[in-house]
Amino acid sequence: MIPSLTRTARLGLLALAAATLTGACTPTVRLEVAPIQIYAKLDADVRVRLDRELQDLLAENPNLF
Repeated sequence: MIPSLTRTARLGLLALAAATLTGACTPTVRLEVAPIQIYAKLDADVRVRLDRELQDLLAENPNLF
């Protein structure tokens, strides 16, 4: 040990060394999220078109069903 250092200085150096060693072993976590494709608008648009076509077809042919 170094005799010229005070107890507080020794504790400070010890804490610095411990922090350095602990920080070097910290794992890195990376989170990657894949892009999400949503087709809800397209699906809703197709359903509305089909509903309109069906209503027009039923209006033209009331005895169809």
